[in-house]
Amino acid sequence: MKTFTYSITLLLLVSVKMFAQEADSLAEKKDKPQRNAFQSVWLIDNVTGVLNTKKTLQFDIQHRFGIINSGNNDLGGLWGPSNIRLALAYSISDRITFGVGTTKDYRLQDFNIKVGLIRQTRSGKVPVSIAFYGNTAIDTREASFFPKESNRFSYFSQLLIMRRFNQAISLQVAPSFAHYNLVDPSVSNNVFALAVGGKANISDKTAIIIDYNQPFGDFSSNPGLALGIEMSTGSHAFQVFVGNYNRILPQANYFLNENKLSEKQFLIGFNINRLWNF
Repeated sequence: MKTFTYSITLLLLVSVKMFAQEADSLAEKKDKPQRNAFQSVWLIDNVTGVLNTKKTLQFDIQHRFGIINSGNNDLGGLWGPSNIRLALAYSISDRITFGVGTTKDYRLQDFNIKVGLIRQTRSGKVPVSIAFYGNTAIDTREASFFPKESNRFSYFSQLLIMRRFNQAISLQVAPSFAHYNLVDPSVSNNVFALAVGGKANISDKTAIIIDYNQPFGDFSSNPGLALGIEMSTGSHAFQVFVGNYNRILPQANYFLNENKLSEKQFLIGFNINRLWNF
């Protein structure tokens, strides 16, 4: 009888342990990080909260053509004045990426960082992913443009809050802050803004994307709106779109954009993003 009792007790203990291990494994599986809400590190005129894996090198080409229907017979702006930015970024960890870039307009040289703070989980326990993005830009035009060397600097910071709702729909909201050291004395050096964007997949590799930017304050430029299409694979993404921002760096768009939505001053642009893993 004792042997039978010991056997039953042992069997129950083993069963309970196996059940607990299975439950823990299931809970752990359910709480895995959610897949990235976006395929690319760019959402037209804004970065996304997507972070590349450690030891990833990122190369960006961002191009903005001239205004469509500018009246200059310039083939829909393709022959008009354009702006371009070339950039590199490197992930020193799964959560931190450093980057540098150069932009044609104002000869801007920028240094940027993106840091992952919170990651959305598949269980829904953590409903959103949050990352921080910031940059410092230096205007490298002739010294005659600047009373002081410090006037060359501008800054931008942004909190990227994104959520993947399902396989097709993702949304990002990004409260933002921009600062220029040199502005007209009658206006503020600071601009607050809110960026809202999203994507809707129409296939495994293709999505419709949208981006809206609303600056606030006593001095701010016109709001920005863009609509486009994104084609992506695991190592590169291509976005082509129509929008009204042409400065590329966000602080320049928030302070200097002259293209008005009310006057339909839109242009064609594209972003190319290429990744290499080492």
